[in-house]
Amino acid sequence: QVQLVESGGGLVQAGGSLRLSCTASGRTGSVNSMGWFRQAQGKDREFVAAVAWSGGTTFNLDSMKGRFTISRDTAKNTMYLQMNSLKPEDTAVYYCATSRRPILPRTIYECDYWGQGTQVTVSS
Repeated sequence: QVQLVESGGGLVQAGGSLRLSCTASGRTGSVNSMGWFRQAQGKDREFVAAVAWSGGTTFNLDSMKGRFTISRDTAKNTMYLQMNSLKPEDTAVYYCATSRRPILPRTIYECDYWGQGTQVTVSS
């Protein structure tokens, strides 16, 4: 099994920045890529970005390009999500997840393990 712990969420004003972290432990050798998803109240969980653990490839939704950046530090088994120019509509619980599949995950069904989530609240 893989355990994931997210951190870095909080309350920020519109236009501000936050950096989320997700640290993996356990059987991390099975992890091929990791991703960030978010879930606003009353809505489905939404894909944000993903990164390949070995190759550093990233993939972001168009609505987040230019504002969000995903990265990873393999030595620390940690993935990051730098979020700039935050908007109230970015308010959600942010989850990290792992995937064993050879392609980057874009849906919850392609992920194997999940963190507990970290709340991000952006005030207007």
